[in-house]
Amino acid sequence: MWQVKLRKQMVCLLTVSCVEKPQYIKRVKILIFKTNVKSVLLYACETWKTTNKITRRLEIFVNKCLRRTMNIKWTDKITNDKLWRIIQQKQIEKQIKRRKWNCIGHTLRKEAGAIEKTTLDWNPRGHRRRGRPKRTWRRTTEDEIRGTGRSWNEVKGIAGDPNVWKPFMDVLSPTRSKRT
Repeated sequence: MWQVKLRKQMVCLLTVSCVEKPQYIKRVKILIFKTNVKSVLLYACETWKTTNKITRRLEIFVNKCLRRTMNIKWTDKITNDKLWRIIQQKQIEKQIKRRKWNCIGHTLRKEAGAIEKTTLDWNPRGHRRRGRPKRTWRRTTEDEIRGTGRSWNEVKGIAGDPNVWKPFMDVLSPTRSKRT
């Protein structure tokens, strides 16, 4: 699914010729990129499983688009870290994680009978078929929770209290970039 989004976004970026014209200032180009390309690219990313391959491919695509938008040639030798500092953006992986945990917190705060809340605890019965991916959305989410030293039941408990939930989200996906 994310591969299709990458292809569509590349076609969209190539067809928008006004971004490439030199009379537009860099700030406007970045604004167009954020609103038209990146927002569509990351639409519904809360439901993606986050693997290294997916995040690496997304970061490559975004870097490529930013370099094209900012008219940076490969001979200029600007690192990706410097590019992200210039544009004042966070890593794609952190943005996806932040969106995912915002969605999880919103879902956990719903009333007890909500279907969305029930599906977070749903455990399918039976055996996994041969050849299916072992990294699922649920497993990546559980790994992120384990990284903070908490359990799923603790996360469900703290979702209702915004004074505890916000620091928990900051531990999972810090808003400040460590690149600066």
